[in-house]
Amino acid sequence: MRSTTETGHAKNLANLQDLTEIIVSYGNSYNPTKAKLKLAALITLQDQAKANMAVVTNKSVAYNNATNERETLFEPLRKLSTRLVSALTSTEATPQTIKDAKTIHRKIQGTRATPKPTQVDPNTPAPTSISVAQLSFDQQIEHLNTFIEILKTVPSFAPNETDLKITTLNTLLSNLKTANTNVSTNFAAIATARIARNKTFYHPQSGLVAIALAVKEYIKSVYGFASPEYKLIRKIQFKIVE
Repeated sequence: MRSTTETGHAKNLANLQDLTEIIVSYGNSYNPTKAKLKLAALITLQDQAKANMAVVTNKSVAYNNATNERETLFEPLRKLSTRLVSALTSTEATPQTIKDAKTIHRKIQGTRATPKPTQVDPNTPAPTSISVAQLSFDQQIEHLNTFIEILKTVPSFAPNETDLKITTLNTLLSNLKTANTNVSTNFAAIATARIARNKTFYHPQSGLVAIALAVKEYIKSVYGFASPEYKLIRKIQFKIVE
């Protein structure tokens, strides 16, 4: 479903198209002195707005695809971490190494080594604490990287399962980094596209909304508030969309 914001931009564009078509019906009587209000300029503005909307749509699809791919790649990480801890525990790794691995595992899972203090008296302020749910994608990548480095220090960690092998884990780590970077790249692209679109639509002097409102004022000044010409466009609305 399209957001109400994106629908708002599309509505402004559709209303400019309606306004332009009505202006065509006025013929030569529509003759503003201001260049930006002339019919040719309105058609150019309309085409630019369409182009900006199309770019935003394309970039949105690319961004959504990138985020979906990232979610798919990261989703099995918690279960994989659990399996890695079990696999490591079954080797000749030292207790300290296993402890270090379990610490990283807890971070991947977003759990605490010790339970968070329970508040008994409802009138007593809760103790200040810092979240240990280090579950951002950047942090998960770093946790996996640390886990792999720990596993490398254990000569007896040589699982037969392909997905638990160090080489496979390194490939996974590389893929996670690439997927995360792709999201950032596509986010920057869609942000840039939205800035360009918003400039076309909402610049206070040259934007679609400002120009369209000025056109309505010009039509009212030429034909009069009660004229049939102005009534044709009076209810066509243009709004700033945040």
